[in-house]
Amino acid sequence: MAPEKEQPKQEKYKRIGQLLLDKHMINEHQLEQALEEQKLTGKLLGRIFVDMGVVKEDDILQLLGARSGFSVIKLKDMKIPKEVIDKVPASVAKIYTIMPIAVDGNQLSIAIADPLNVAAFDDLRFTLGMNIKGVVASDEDIKEQIQKYYGSEGETIQDVLGVFGEKMELVAAGEEINDIATLQELASRAPVIKLLNMILLQGVKEKASDIHFEPFESDYRVRYRVDGVLYEVARPPKNLSLGLSSRIKVMANLDIAERRLPQDGRIMITIEGKSVDLRISTLPTIFGESVVMRVLDRTTVSLSIDDVGMLDDTKKKIRGIIQKPNGIFLATGPTGCGKTTTLYGCMREINKIEYKVITTEDPVEYDLKGVIQVPINAKIGLTFASCLRHILRQDPDIIMVGEIRDPDTAQIAIQASLTGHLVFSTLHTNDASGTITRLVDMGVEPFLVTSTLEAVLAQRLVRKICTYCKEEYTPEPEIVADLGLKPEDVKTHKFYRGAGCVKCNNSGYKGRTGIYELLQLNEEIRQLVIGKAHTALIKKAAIAGGMKTLLEDGLEKIYSGVTSVDEVLKEAQTSVL
Repeated sequence: MAPEKEQPKQEKYKRIGQLLLDKHMINEHQLEQALEEQKLTGKLLGRIFVDMGVVKEDDILQLLGARSGFSVIKLKDMKIPKEVIDKVPASVAKIYTIMPIAVDGNQLSIAIADPLNVAAFDDLRFTLGMNIKGVVASDEDIKEQIQKYYGSEGETIQDVLGVFGEKMELVAAGEEINDIATLQELASRAPVIKLLNMILLQGVKEKASDIHFEPFESDYRVRYRVDGVLYEVARPPKNLSLGLSSRIKVMANLDIAERRLPQDGRIMITIEGKSVDLRISTLPTIFGESVVMRVLDRTTVSLSIDDVGMLDDTKKKIRGIIQKPNGIFLATGPTGCGKTTTLYGCMREINKIEYKVITTEDPVEYDLKGVIQVPINAKIGLTFASCLRHILRQDPDIIMVGEIRDPDTAQIAIQASLTGHLVFSTLHTNDASGTITRLVDMGVEPFLVTSTLEAVLAQRLVRKICTYCKEEYTPEPEIVADLGLKPEDVKTHKFYRGAGCVKCNNSGYKGRTGIYELLQLNEEIRQLVIGKAHTALIKKAAIAGGMKTLLEDGLEKIYSGVTSVDEVLKEAQTSVL
């Protein structure tokens, strides 16, 4: 496994796509296609080219090996001894997508698909306490061998805590450490790295949207938010809190010595071959730093309006709205209800070479090919309003404003629409009709609202019933009444709920979908807006014009067995006009 002939430095560190392009193994169009798929799936670029059928896997491996100076091997041809497998825990193999193949004294040889992942080699040295030597193998081969030798389960967080036990006495209770070198050393301890890796691995497996690290006076709590609900997964020893928060801050390039002020950062990691973007937020508390990770896993989010639970009629209407040359389309609802995902889906539908599309977001959550995306930075004065002014000088056709937070942003968005731009944005209101009142309250003249606003989409996320433990039942009469239904309606429809099983952590739910309320302005609604009519009158006119309310949309999903009565009642407006 001796290194290959040394490559020129400029070639050694080129991206695989550029190398393939330079060697005329792919063309520009194929590279663009592969990069687009990588943004959506997080797959390794080489694997995407192989799946596309434009490059052979052996060619990719040889190129990777030559680029890194590593040997190339075929894992399928090897039989790996148990004592070698035992050197690397299942969780470590899965989170880094590596396979141990040989041990020589204190040197462990591993197969890896991305040989220039320096951070992985450093982490493995700390975690395993051994020198690491790499060879190149295909991503698919490594995953197959991990499954073959480690199985599908592997370690859990509780297993890791149990193995280390008393060895986790890293910081004495009440001890204050401010020295940077000491904090960095603490963050690189094997128990800290292994436990954090296990927390991240399990969080991504369970499709957590957020991971919370919470310090209290006498204990330390880790919780996942899955399908909108928080639940506890572990209570590491309190003395691990400083090590874990320091490790997270090191990975996010934050100031590890600063624990008096909140900080924000970002970590890009690959877990089981998937690219995962972690947005980090730290907050000082009286018992240490509270850390929250927002997990943006591209493989679990579909940026298409076909995959977010919209009824066919709603999708058809939205597709008609977003094809208009100008106007404003607003998505509204509380934080975390999927507004931005919906607007991304809309922009992907109309993002064509003949249009210039610019977004201003806080933060930019997902990369969209061909779209100019500008992150807001309020610390230096780059607000939605100031950014939007400059965007209008960039000759855009379509603009997305992450959120209308103030009258200035609202006025500029209105002016952008009046000057021939299609504008997407979000607003925090309870329902679609309330959005119009909110704009007027922000100082937008009613005639400007009626001249520019095309439609408002209110939405919520509801949990889907677990398909493994789904059962039919008859809801209580009081619940039926809360839904605005009559007793005879129960006889003509079926109702379902989740009994709870191991697949859904006994919650009865697995995954989420949306419920929607689309208000399109017609002549009657415009007259009501001009007359500054009450929200209830606008809603009544919208329903008369064919608007399906959040509750009605939710009922459709109840009857089809997608979600439960409890979920719809929790998220939808239940007032009946």
